[in-house]
Amino acid sequence: MRVASSVVRTVKLPVERGPLGEIPFGLGAFLVLQVHTDDGAEGVSYCGYVHPSTIGALRSTMTAVLDAAVGMDMWDGRRLEQLRDRLGNASPGGLLGRAVSALDVALWDLRGKATGQPVWRLLGASEPKVACYASGHLWRHYRLDELESAAGDLAAMGFRAMKLRCGAEDRPAAEVERLAVVRRAVGDSVDVMIDINQGWSVAQAIRVGRRFAEHDLYWLEDPTHCEDYAGHAQIAAALDTPVCAGEYVYGLAPLRELVTHHSVDILMPDCLRVGGVTGFMKAAHLAEAHNRPVVSHLATEFLAHAVAACPNGLTVEHMPWTFPIFAEVPAIDPADGRLVLPDRPGFGLELDEDALRRMALD
Repeated sequence: MRVASSVVRTVKLPVERGPLGEIPFGLGAFLVLQVHTDDGAEGVSYCGYVHPSTIGALRSTMTAVLDAAVGMDMWDGRRLEQLRDRLGNASPGGLLGRAVSALDVALWDLRGKATGQPVWRLLGASEPKVACYASGHLWRHYRLDELESAAGDLAAMGFRAMKLRCGAEDRPAAEVERLAVVRRAVGDSVDVMIDINQGWSVAQAIRVGRRFAEHDLYWLEDPTHCEDYAGHAQIAAALDTPVCAGEYVYGLAPLRELVTHHSVDILMPDCLRVGGVTGFMKAAHLAEAHNRPVVSHLATEFLAHAVAACPNGLTVEHMPWTFPIFAEVPAIDPADGRLVLPDRPGFGLELDEDALRRMALD
């Protein structure tokens, strides 16, 4: 089965606050991919999370990658890497990295459909359930009463873990109070993570991170600049709370730097930066070789399959922003808070054509 043709559509996802969370910074423009083989099979994927002014450039890059992929065997991962190197002059980053990653995801969907197996089985998982945490809801601009209400709602929905964004307050005590409010709302049986999105200095992260510990913080994510490997190592050494990072970098090389410099306790590769599902699994093996767990960043519909198959897979980021693209998405089992993976071939996803027409930007 070889790649024969493709369709790329630009859509605008809902961005307002609500049950699907809240998409920040105007990042609602996405590309939806349908990759077809010469025997009529279809693999689906998406690509996005870029500034609105660059979605046109991403679409042009995506189209160039798909055109170059025509004729390739859908199982030929080596060919896909060669295509990336040729188009990017051996550089895996930027829009090209995102486009190639999205194609890799679509190819895994095709492989599952060709074999009649869900991707989680192809990758080696034995159980169609995986731990997850709620994301996309508890933002740093929320008032304390809004945090309390939203955190309680997430717990009532069955989530056993959730992520809070911090880093916008001018006093450490105010940052700590945000965590305290969420902790009081959900009790001691729910895990709470904090994401700083690279907003602090090393000294800030250590000072405030130590105060977070009194509220049983599960991990501290991206406390300082993504390429400050030494700084992250200082933070990780100073805190009892695990440090999590990796989402911002492209390819395997910087992820290797994070683990070999002891900069992270938990590795978080991004599906659309690391090379799709194939790149994520490589990163997971890298983390496993250094005795580190791996977690996913975004792309819940795809990476839940991958995390479920990793011996060192810890949890999946349940990020619902892209859910409106699909007719049905994995659900949370309220009995244990885990994500239930579909048993259908591929990723088990079907595009919601009515929703795509409403969201179309083409």
